[in-house]
Amino acid sequence: MQNLIQVAGIIDQAEADMIVEEGADWLGFALRLPAKNEDLSEADAAAIIKAIQPRNKGVIITYLTDADEIRSFCADMGVDAIQLHGDITPAELRRLRTIAPDLFLLKSLVVKADNIDELTRTVDGAAEFVDMFITDTFNPATGAKGATGLVHDWDISAELVRISPRPLMLAGGLNPQNVAEAIEKVRPAAVDAHTGLEGASGRKDRLKVRTFVTEARKAFDRIAGEVR
Repeated sequence: MQNLIQVAGIIDQAEADMIVEEGADWLGFALRLPAKNEDLSEADAAAIIKAIQPRNKGVIITYLTDADEIRSFCADMGVDAIQLHGDITPAELRRLRTIAPDLFLLKSLVVKADNIDELTRTVDGAAEFVDMFITDTFNPATGAKGATGLVHDWDISAELVRISPRPLMLAGGLNPQNVAEAIEKVRPAAVDAHTGLEGASGRKDRLKVRTFVTEARKAFDRIAGEVR
């Protein structure tokens, strides 16, 4: 899993179709969130996921922490990948890996101002059970752990890339203007954008998505060329 581009926060079929047309690999659907502020219903998300797969992967983004509930939800939604932003314990991750061995698991690493030691422990405790980590930005004003539109210290993500035995997806305030710099500094396996691709209406803007994908592809290619 290298050089992947995910666009998160899909709101309807038209937006999903546009994002697919502009070349993103994975589409993220935020569901079962703490504040119940989902962008669309589970039924609508399932229909969109069915329409885009297998060409493009649908990924559930959620705060669920119970292994049985996660497995059941993924089966109901027709996905084989889930991004876990909640405080799921290593024991539940182990159980989830046991009961759903084919499920692609992404575990969040939410970057705060001074929590690199905590994130390192999370990597050590979870790496055995997940397929990929995703860094995102904590908003101290709201307590939000994702979709904040805020950039964190990329040096922290770069260090996590260095120490993690699993690939890492970089998220948190990425947009068409900064994604290339972020890739070149962090060297992630994948990138994710959400609010940085939205227009004034709250919908994803086609030009922003197109530029983000183009700039990310170019940066991934440059990195690949450096290591040949």
